[in-house]
Amino acid sequence: MEATQTERQTCYRHPNRETGVSCSNCGRPICPDCMTSTSVGMRCPECARQTTKVRVGQGAFSTTAGKMPATYALIGINVIVFLIELAGGGAGQFSGGGSVIHDAGLRGPEVAAGDWWRIITGGFLHAGFLHLLLNMYVLYIAGRILEPGIGTPRFLGIYFVSLLAGSLGVLILDPNTVTVGASGAIFGLMAGVIVVARGRGVDQLAQQFGLFIVLNLVLTFSIPGISIGGHIGGLIGGAVAALLVIFVERRMSGRPAYTLEIVGILLMMAATFAGALAVAG
Repeated sequence: MEATQTERQTCYRHPNRETGVSCSNCGRPICPDCMTSTSVGMRCPECARQTTKVRVGQGAFSTTAGKMPATYALIGINVIVFLIELAGGGAGQFSGGGSVIHDAGLRGPEVAAGDWWRIITGGFLHAGFLHLLLNMYVLYIAGRILEPGIGTPRFLGIYFVSLLAGSLGVLILDPNTVTVGASGAIFGLMAGVIVVARGRGVDQLAQQFGLFIVLNLVLTFSIPGISIGGHIGGLIGGAVAALLVIFVERRMSGRPAYTLEIVGILLMMAATFAGALAVAG
């Protein structure tokens, strides 16, 4: 149902608007203003009324916060973990007083020695209040756009693929330094926003987040102490996971689509986790 270069489709409700997305139920071409995000893909307004109503059109992928339980939960977990860090001797101290960072921060030799959980826990620790604040702010901004637009399960899939890919990037480029922070996962979410926005024809949103990523990458390469591997790894992981979402959304529907997405996300997580273990070892 995807438009090709030789077969240009226009929205059935807005004939002056070209689109590459079709309703997953009836097959009619739909533009971003007519899209409704459902658990079985994008649907036109008429077909969407046959199922649970969700945010429509630009609202199916907008800057207006919809249901975002995972975003709030992830922010809450990161804040709670930061409080635990403070109780363990102070956040931001990579040696000495920060016992939680010492025991759970990501570092290659410890992972190689059997502390495999550091590949995950490092993504929930932060080196100070400002570090936490900046990451949680971007998590909220990306989450309020992405989670209502693609659904909570897909959102969590992109998040954890990005987190693990960020850890892999850290262990490739800087394995002997203790690294903490949710930045890898958050860079992946930003990449996910761009990929999904492009896939659904919301180019302005994709351009805005593209500029935001470029600015953050400039900071990543300019400021000492920022994990280049974590940011680049998370960015790549999130983009690949989001590409799977768009591929399935455009070309499949129903139970086979669910199965492909679940299997694909799990394989990505397994591959990045296994890669991190292999690199650390």
